[in-house]
Amino acid sequence: MSNTIVLGMQWGDEGKGKIVDLLTSAFDVVVRFQGGNNAGHTVKFGDRHFALHLIPSGILRPETPCLLGNGMVIDPESLFEEMEGLAAMDIDVGERLRVSDRAHVLLPLHRAVDQAREEASGKAKIGTTSRGIGPCYESKAARFGVRMADLVSPRLEARLERLLQRYEPELRDLGWEEIPTLESLVTACRAWGERLQPHLADGVDQLHRWMEEGRDVLFEGAQGALLDLDHGTYPFVTSSSPTAGGACTGAGVAPRDIHGVLGVLKAYTSRVGMGPFVSELDNDTGEYLRARGNEFGTTTGRPRRCGWLDLVAARYARRLDGVDAIALTKLDVLDTLEEIPVCVAYRVDGRTLDTFPADIESLEDAEPVLETLPGWQADTVGTLTFDQLPKRAQEYVNYVEQRVGTPVGIVSTGPRREETIVRREVLRRGLHLENLGPILAGVAGG
Repeated sequence: MSNTIVLGMQWGDEGKGKIVDLLTSAFDVVVRFQGGNNAGHTVKFGDRHFALHLIPSGILRPETPCLLGNGMVIDPESLFEEMEGLAAMDIDVGERLRVSDRAHVLLPLHRAVDQAREEASGKAKIGTTSRGIGPCYESKAARFGVRMADLVSPRLEARLERLLQRYEPELRDLGWEEIPTLESLVTACRAWGERLQPHLADGVDQLHRWMEEGRDVLFEGAQGALLDLDHGTYPFVTSSSPTAGGACTGAGVAPRDIHGVLGVLKAYTSRVGMGPFVSELDNDTGEYLRARGNEFGTTTGRPRRCGWLDLVAARYARRLDGVDAIALTKLDVLDTLEEIPVCVAYRVDGRTLDTFPADIESLEDAEPVLETLPGWQADTVGTLTFDQLPKRAQEYVNYVEQRVGTPVGIVSTGPRREETIVRREVLRRGLHLENLGPILAGVAGG
C-alpha cells in the first residue's frame, strides 16, 4: 500500500486540484480531510474546466470513491449544488461519494455569524470568505455543534435549539436582522438528512475497510500550511489544520498509515485575504503575476495578492508537513521575466532571520532578503520532460530543490492535466509510488 497526502506549502491556491487530479489515476480512493466550501480546486483537462469546493478532485476519475472526512465542515446546500453541477457535466457522483457522519454541518446560522462579525470588525476584519467556516469550527470546539449523524437523529431539534441559543444574542447585539428561526433550521436539516442518507457513512470504518482491502489512498488537503490554525500567520488563518498532521485527525488514520507527503509549491507566492506577506509585490510586477497567473479565487473570485517565491515559508512548511517531494506549479507564469528574485531570509529590526517567526508583528515589519536568478525568457507551456525546459528554467527548479531541501517530483507547465512534467524516479523514491503508468499516460509522455 502507498497512502499519500497532497497539501499546500503556502497560503493555499498552489494548484493542488490539478495535482490531485493527475495523481488519482495511481490511487484507489481520495479523501478530503479538512476545511469546507471556503476552498476551491480548479481542474482542467482537454477542453473541460471544473471548479470544486467540497468534493475531492478524484471524483472526476470514473469509479474512484471519494470520502468527505470528519475534519471537514460541510454546507449541505453547497454540496448539493456541486453534485448537481457535476451531473450537468456528465460526472456521475452516485454512490462513489461518501460523507463521514462525524463531519460537522455548516448551517445558515454560521454564515450569518461570520458575515455579521466581519461587517462589525471594520479595518480589523480577518478577511474570511464569509461562508461560516470559522463559526462552524468554533461551535465544534465548544461542543455544541451539529454533526452529519445528527441530521437523522431524534435529538436534532434539541441540538439546534442549543446552537441557536448560543448565537442569537450575539447576532442581535451586532444588529443582524435575518436570524434563522429554530423551525427553519429543523426543516432544512431534516430535508438534508433525507437527501444525504445514501451518502452518509462511518468514515473511519469505511476508510479502514478500504485500506484493509489493500487500496491506496490519496489524502487531499485544502488551503495551505501557512493558514494552519496552530502554525500559520495567526490570527490570519483558517480554523482547521491543513498540515499533514491534520490528515490523521481529519480522516481518522494513524501516522503509520501515511507513507508519503507531496507538498504543492507555486513558483511564486500568492495570498488571498488579510495578513502579513513578506515577499508581496504591491506594484506593476505583482499585477503582472496576478494577470498572467489568473490569480483570482476559485471560490470567491477575489483577486490574490502576489509576490516572489518565499523560501523561508517554504522551508517552514517542509518541516511542518514532512514533505517527501514537491510539485512545483505555475512555472510557466515566470516565462517572460528577465530576472526572478527569490526571498531567502527576512530582515527584522536589523536582524536577519531564516526561520518563520510566530509573532505577527515581526512578519508585518519584515523586509525580504532577495537573491536574484536570471529568467529564461522562453515559452515553457506544455513542456513534458525536464530536459526540454530551458536551461535557466532547469536551474530555477534545481535552486528551489536545494534551498527548500526536498526534490521536485512534478513540474506544472500549464493549467491542464496534460501540461505536466512527471519526474518518475523522484516520485518512486520520495513517495514510494510504483504505479506510475496511469499518471504518465495522463500527461501523454511524462
